[in-house]
Amino acid sequence: MSELLDQLRSCVGADHMRSEGDLAAWERDWSGSYQGKALAVVLPSSAQQVADVVKACALAGVSIVAQGGNTGMVGGGVPDASGRQVVVSLRRLNRLRAVDTANLTMTVEAGCILQAVQDHAQAHGLLFPLSLAAEGSCTIGGNLATNAGGTQVLRYGNARELCLGLEVVTAQGEIWDGLCGLRKDNTGYDLRDLFVGSEGTLCIITAATLKLAPRPRSQLTAWAVLDRVDEAVDLLALARERLGPDLTSFELMSRESVGLLARHQPTRQPLPPEGPWSVLVEVSATCDEATLGERLQQLFEQAMERALVRDVVIAGSLAQSQALWQVREALPLAQASAGPALRHDIALPISAIDGFLLETNAFLTKTFEGIQIRCFGHLGDGNLHYNMQAPEGQDAPTYLARHQAAIHDAVWSRVVRCGGSIAAEHGIGQKMVAPLHHYKSPVALGLMRAIKQGLDPRGLFNPGRVLEGGAW
Repeated sequence: MSELLDQLRSCVGADHMRSEGDLAAWERDWSGSYQGKALAVVLPSSAQQVADVVKACALAGVSIVAQGGNTGMVGGGVPDASGRQVVVSLRRLNRLRAVDTANLTMTVEAGCILQAVQDHAQAHGLLFPLSLAAEGSCTIGGNLATNAGGTQVLRYGNARELCLGLEVVTAQGEIWDGLCGLRKDNTGYDLRDLFVGSEGTLCIITAATLKLAPRPRSQLTAWAVLDRVDEAVDLLALARERLGPDLTSFELMSRESVGLLARHQPTRQPLPPEGPWSVLVEVSATCDEATLGERLQQLFEQAMERALVRDVVIAGSLAQSQALWQVREALPLAQASAGPALRHDIALPISAIDGFLLETNAFLTKTFEGIQIRCFGHLGDGNLHYNMQAPEGQDAPTYLARHQAAIHDAVWSRVVRCGGSIAAEHGIGQKMVAPLHHYKSPVALGLMRAIKQGLDPRGLFNPGRVLEGGAW
């Protein structure tokens, strides 16, 4: 392999290729659940350097794992344990290439941090609406490779809906420049949509043309407490009716999830009112704040009349709004601090969520006495983070290892029965390969294999992720 390592140094420069020393930052995922061993880590600074690396690895028969901010949750961006995979880190491809304010587009390289993209848009008086807890460290390339969701999908859509064009490097080491800013282009198959969400198995994304939006003149946040999930579903329907497209976010949190904050992730502000279930509602509009506030107030007055909510707090300032969002955004870290968990990133038709939770909660609590269920997520688009932790006093790793197969099957089988998805916004990676092949339609899997075979016949990119099969 020494010849390949020399070639990689030549491709990116000796200062940007590492094959010795501590490579843990690239070999271990954010959750700590997946750790591999890389043959080398290369940090190219251009699409051409990425293409040169791909050609060198293909010639040597060495597979590649593309990596952005390494904030994934399913082990899709770290090498396996073979010590024969090259990690291509896109962190140095971090330039803003162009902003077209008339076309409401921005072209950025794949290694741009999401928050930096948001800041670039704001500097031009515009909005890039993709927003998630890891936005200070995740990258646009990773967001697109996993079709990231976040808190504003309800209004603006997933990462796929926010991308108009891509530049990618293929498994043959060719550069496809699809960086157009067109809203309409019917010249054949939509390659952009194929590559977005492919988790590094079909190409390496090196740049993207993103869709921007006008910045809202006003934005308001409210926290409501409810007794039941069906009330939250009815409140969502009422909010859509009264607020229309101005409804930006609608987040659901259980008492068991919010309660973790006081013990494991204290916030700087007092916690909002507590109840069996809480929803965080955000609205934004081009009208003035007084008008928007009146409409939000009317929504909750009507919700009170219908006995859908028991208490409501409407943020009266930006600081209060940020404090409410801090509660929601702190939940994943609070749960991580509370110990190991079995995590489920699921999507359901909104009409099926209440029934799913009632049935599955009842089954789990009856079958696994004392199990702790933490549920929170994006009710507005049907995406829930439905997680289980061991009963108090149990050795958590041992308990979860013993019961994980039965718990996963109980959750995923009911999700599929309800017409849902076992992977909503985190993707498949390593973690979900076996469940995907159990629950996904054989026809769909056959089509996916055909696409992989057609674009990457030698399995160069991210083998063993999404589809079965290991490294070369």
